This record gives sequence, C-alpha cells and structure tokens, in this order.
Amino acid sequence: MKKTTQFLLVAVALLFTSVIMAQSTVSGTLMDAELNAPLPGANIVEKGTTNGTTSDFDGKFTLTTQATSGQIVISYVGYGTVTVSFNGNTNLGNVTLASDGSLDEIVIIGSGVIDLAEGRKTPIAVSTIKANQIQEKTGTSDLPELLKSTPSVQSIQGGGFGEGLMFLRGFDQTNTAFMLNGQPINSVEDGRMFWSNWSGVLDVAQAVQVQRGLGSSKLAISSVGGTVNIVTKTIDKKEGGFIQQMIANDNYTKTTATYSTGLMESGWAFSALLGHWQGEGYVEDTDGQGQTYFISLGYKPNDNNIFNFMLTGAPQWHATAGFFNLETLLENGRKHNTAYAGVNSPNTLQSGNYPTGRNIYHKPVANLSWDLTINDKSALSTVLYGSIGRGAFASTITGGTPRVPTYARGSNNNHNWYGLVTNYNNELTENLSLNVGADVRLYNGIHFRSVNEFLSVNSVNAFSDYNGGAYQITEVFGGINPWNLTFNPNDDHAQRFGYDYEEDINYTGVFGQIEYANDQFSAFFQGSASTQSHVRTEYLSAANEGQSEESEKVNNTGFNVKAGLSYSLNEENVVFANAGYYSRQPYHSDLYVDDRNSNQLNPLVEGNQKITGFEAGYKFLGNKVSANLNVYHTTWDNRIGYSSIDTDNDNINDEFATTSPLKQVHMGAELEIFTRLADGLNINGFISVGDWKFDGNVTTRITDDQGNLISTGDTSYIDGVKVGQAAQFTAGVSVDYEFLPRLKVGANWNQYDNLYGTADFGGAEFETQNNRGSIKLPSYDTVDAGVSYRMLLGKNEDKSLQFRVNINNIFDEVYIENSRDNIHVGSGDEAWKGVNVRNGVRFGYGRTWNVSMRYNF
Repeated sequence: MKKTTQFLLVAVALLFTSVIMAQSTVSGTLMDAELNAPLPGANIVEKGTTNGTTSDFDGKFTLTTQATSGQIVISYVGYGTVTVSFNGNTNLGNVTLASDGSLDEIVIIGSGVIDLAEGRKTPIAVSTIKANQIQEKTGTSDLPELLKSTPSVQSIQGGGFGEGLMFLRGFDQTNTAFMLNGQPINSVEDGRMFWSNWSGVLDVAQAVQVQRGLGSSKLAISSVGGTVNIVTKTIDKKEGGFIQQMIANDNYTKTTATYSTGLMESGWAFSALLGHWQGEGYVEDTDGQGQTYFISLGYKPNDNNIFNFMLTGAPQWHATAGFFNLETLLENGRKHNTAYAGVNSPNTLQSGNYPTGRNIYHKPVANLSWDLTINDKSALSTVLYGSIGRGAFASTITGGTPRVPTYARGSNNNHNWYGLVTNYNNELTENLSLNVGADVRLYNGIHFRSVNEFLSVNSVNAFSDYNGGAYQITEVFGGINPWNLTFNPNDDHAQRFGYDYEEDINYTGVFGQIEYANDQFSAFFQGSASTQSHVRTEYLSAANEGQSEESEKVNNTGFNVKAGLSYSLNEENVVFANAGYYSRQPYHSDLYVDDRNSNQLNPLVEGNQKITGFEAGYKFLGNKVSANLNVYHTTWDNRIGYSSIDTDNDNINDEFATTSPLKQVHMGAELEIFTRLADGLNINGFISVGDWKFDGNVTTRITDDQGNLISTGDTSYIDGVKVGQAAQFTAGVSVDYEFLPRLKVGANWNQYDNLYGTADFGGAEFETQNNRGSIKLPSYDTVDAGVSYRMLLGKNEDKSLQFRVNINNIFDEVYIENSRDNIHVGSGDEAWKGVNVRNGVRFGYGRTWNVSMRYNF
C-alpha cells in the first residue's frame, strides 16, 4: 500500500512537471499596418484551444500557452486574421494586421509626408479618430464638432452650414495647422479655415489625428495650438462600396454613393464618391446645398512603387447667420436670423426669404503622390498638389426709401495654389532614423468685388482711375452657382468695383528630423527653415488708366526647432518632455495697412512672431485602463490682432481694428482616461484646465470698410485679460457599449466653463480703461447619444445594411457659445445669466438629430 501511494505521488508529480514544462510564453505588440498605430482589444488564441488573451491599450499581449510549440491566431474586427507559429518562449515583436476592408480602411499613400504621431517613437499629446468612429458620429456636422470630445478642443457651430470654428488650447484655426494627406490647407494669406470648402472631407476620411501643442509634424510649418492631420481614402484593398441616405432636422437630406475596384491583379485601383446635400439650416434662413466628389486612381507596378492621383471638391452655397444682441435673441428665440421677404429670386430653399449674406465657393484639390521604397532601410515619399478656388461672399445691398434689396455684392476670394512636399526616410541603424525633406508652395490670390445678382436694379455705378473714371457694372458672374463661378469667372476689371488686387506668395522650406530609440529611451531633434516672398498688385486704386501698380517684393525668413525625449519606466509607464521655438513670418494680411486697397506696408508689423512651447507628459498603459497626463506652457509674442466692429448694428462690419504687439501666454494640464471594463464596453473621460491670458498692452489702429484711417495710436490696456472664445475648462465622458452582436449604443457628456467674450480691442465697449477686461460667459454642458446596428445580408459579411441614429444636445440646453462684445453689466443694466443683454452673441444649437441607412457591398 505504501509503495502504491509513493508511485501515485511520483506519477502526479511527473505529470504536473510535464504540464509545467509543456507551457510556453508568447508575447508581442499588435500594430495597424496602415497607420502604424497600436491595436488594443485584439483577440489572441492558441490554435485548437480556448486558451486566449487580448492586447492592452498599447497593443501588447502575453499568452501562456498549453503546448511548447504550435500556432496562435490573432483577430481584430475589420482586420484580416493572422496565424503565427511559436516554439518555446517566443517574443514576436511587432505583428502588423492589415484591414479586410469591412471598415473602409485603406492603403495610405504618401505616408512619408503624412505626419502621424505613431511614426515617431517619442510621444506627444495626441488623439486619433478612425474611420468607423467618423462614419458613426459625423452626421451633419463639420470636423470641429467631431473633435469636441478631445482634450482642450472647443467647437463653435457658427450658425450656418460649414461655418464651424475650432479652438485648440485656446488658439483659433488660424494658428492650428490643418493637413490633408500631407498637404497644408490653411489659407496662405491669413491662416484661416473655411469648413464649407471641405464639407465632404469626412465622407472620405480614413482617420483624423489631433496633435496638441508642438506635435510631430516635420514640415516647415509653425502651428501654435497644434496640428490636425486628415487622411483620406486612396487605394482600397478590396472591391466594394456603399450607398447611404441621411435625413436630419430642418429638412436636411444627404445622399452619398461610392465604389472601389480594389487593388486589381494589374496593379491598378480606382475609387470614386459622389454626394449631394441640402437643407434649411438650424438657424432661420440659413439654407444651403452642395455636392461632394472624390476620385482616386492608384497604380502599384511592384512592391517598391505606389502611385496615386486624387481629385476632390465640395462646391456649395449657404446662407449665413448674423450676430444679434442677446436681448433680440431672447425676444425672438435662438434660431432668430434676418432675411428679406418678397425678393424676386429663385435662389433659396426657404420660399420667399432672401438672406442678408451668402457664401458661394468651389475649391477642387488634386494631388499626385509617389511612394518609393528604395531598400529595406530607406524610402522616399512625394506629393505634388494644386487647387483652384473660386467663390464669393454675397452681401445683400439695400437702397431707396423705404430701403429694399437692390443687388447681391460678391466679395470674391479666388486663388491658384500649387505645391510640393517630399520626405526621405532612412533607418541609419537599428536605433537611429533620419528624415529630410522640402515643402514648396506657390500661391496667387485674386480679390475683387462684383455683382452676383441684380435684384431691383440693372446696374451699379463705380469709379476708378484704372478703369478710366466713372463706369457702370452691368454684368453678373456666377450668381449663387459655385460651378458657374469655377468655369465662368469674372476676368474683366471693368466689371469689378470696391477693390481689385492680386497677391503672389511664394514659400520654400526645408526640414529634417533625427531620432534615437531603444527599448526604454528615445530622443529626437527636428529643425526647419523657410523663406517667404510677397508681392501685391493693385488695380482699382492704381493712379493711371489701364496700368496696375506692383509693390516691392517683401522677403521674410523663418525657422523652428523642436526637441524631446521619453523614458519607459516599464511596459506600463512612460514619461516624456518636449520643447520648441518658432520664428514665424507674418501673414500676408499682416503686412499691409489695408490689404484690400493699398500697397503700403503696415507700420505695426515688426519682425517675426515668436512662439515658445514646453510640454511634458506621462502615459499609463494598463490592460483594462490607460491614461495620458499632459502639461504645457506656450508663449506667443509679437503677433498682430484683428477685430471687426458693426457700428450700426446691421450685421455688416463697418470698422476694423488692428492691434500690435500682442503677447499671449497659455498654460494648462490635460488628463485622458480610457477603460475597457468588459467585452464591447468602453468608457473614456477627459479633463482640460487652462489659464490663457494676454501679457502687456497694445496699440490699436482703426479703419473704415474702405481702408480709411479713423484713429491710430490708441492704447488698449489688456495686460492680464483672459483670452476669449474658447472655454478654459472642459471635461467629458463618453460611453460605447456593443451589448448585442453589431448593435451598439453610445453617449457623451461635455462640460464647458471659464469661457470669456472676444477680446475686441477696437470696440468702444471693451472697457479696458477701468480694467474690467473680457466678460465671463455662463458655463454649460451638453449630452449627445447614438445607436447603430449592422444587419448582415446572407453569409457574406461584406454585404450589410447599417442603421444609425444620432441625437445631439438631448436635453435642449440653452447656452451662449461665443460673444463678439465685452459689455459688462452696469447699474440698471438688464442681464441674462450675468451677461449684459446689449452684447452681440450667438447661441449654440438646441436639440438636433440625424438618421442614416447605409448599404455596404
């Protein structure tokens, strides 16, 4: 009996030992093959067993196998399954998963010039939104609204279609760099963004990445707030497409269809998208309509070369919403707007009402990209691009007694823009990489006023020496049709009035980056230098008939340097710090006293703007919880400020103020937390706290709408005044839960506080003399929600019906999203939630909704 017991104990011990010895550990990191980004939540299963695990937020996994050798199967929704062999303890390193096409993921062309943060190992403060999220949550909104749940981002809806604004760390769109497939798309003249020109970009976007602060961009651009990279479709891997119909509040409808051949055996691939939208707008009399088109032709002759040609555009027109006194909006409702009734014109969707202002524009953009893999260590990416912009803002001009609309005056802003971006990448050693490249832009801007539509008159009187004295405007160009403005532009100086000039801006920059990285430590250095030339040509105000006047060429040089390092304390904890300095050339609009009527240089411009940034961060990369903490300090000095003043309250700006030298100091902290507490359940949150102020006082120069000087040398006492328009405290929580297969619900809550009025330095009501500064606007919060379901059609998962419902501002919160004035509450003044009702404000949208059905094939 004793021997039997001993035998059994030995047998159990041997069996246990054999089991232990039979186990192995397999580890690795899962990466998106196209974006080079980690894939959290992927499934890793030992083949032939139920033994498995999932990747953490950094894409990393460790699996203890039941056998010493075999295979593991890696799968992720929307990506092709990968099977990998192992033998004993194995570290697979980076394992890349490529899209299977079901989520519209595609090959990225020009990847060397598209500065995605994952392309650099030294971290930055970054957030990425991918195609499936864009598809679900975009609805009828512009890009800024999609990004509002990103730390330190403020979205303002703007009133009309395509009039959204975005602020990043308190800086407006003119000081945030926006890139489309590596191509800069901010206005060369003044840095502005017009989302109405890009109304279809989200239909073809694969990913949108927000890089806050210094960012990872290698280009010779000097953004202050950060960089937003938009990556669009190029070569689809699989054949297929979709047809989608969307309806929304206020009679909005949008139809979109797309088809892709996929990458064929011949190496060619073709994709196309067409769309049409129209609606009446949330605000009264802000109707609009437009189209979207996208064409991509790709060719991959071999593994070392990929070529792609892309053409996209979004011709549109939309009526605009004005600013109104808070008192007026409280009396008439937050949808209130002004329009003219009974005007004899068919150019409106809202019968009988003609808007006070309308934007009409078409900006087709084409680019040709070439990705060359030279060898396994080096590659060259080049993008050649061009765009022609044709369009106008049409203001309705009145006359007579009583005053009636007489004609629509178009303020035309046309351009011809060409450029080249190229980047060479070389992996010098296992730990050391080098990037060098060039950025060239050639820009011709054409600006004038003309008649877009005659309403109750047949001609307009005008005068200029260039046109031989007095003359009449008798012809209409374009109307409100953006296609007409593109193919029938006004090239006749004798049919222009008000102002008529051109500008040529040529820009050349070179850039480079070197980075060292090992398993624990990384460091980088970036540098760029650029030169920019400006020539302005005056027509209307030229002294002699038929002879234009050309300004002297203005040349400005600029540069930037950035450096940073990071250290991995262990697999879950990473710390980093970055610093940078930009010497940024003034914009063309800064250089001239009044860029609409004069070649005279602005005496307030003194050298380049100076931007200094410091930031540090900590990343926690857990299995169920991940977190990012960032702190930053940005100083922006020697800049020019502009503001406009509506002196007679008719929603047309009459005076313009220029201030210099402005200095802003922005500092703050951002915390993001991501959780994956159960399969299909994601709960994320963020908090951003900022302290954004002006430093020092400024000199203000005021002109009328014809450029005539009204006053100069006035001092605005703004030292310590809060920077307005963007909330300095934001917070949010978002929840997405797929509680049944392909059925998902989600919601997000956003809070905004410490929001101030616009620092309108030229306005008589700014009240800086008694140090009252910017007015504080009421805090507010909004809740949005959505539900989606994908119904499979047959056994083929490529064919499906998708349904999506979004409801924004569910509780119909009434809030002021921004104020153009800073009128404080005085004795006897009427106020609403602490805001003087004489302030010109804009309310945010109330409850809105959209419903879409999409057939995928």
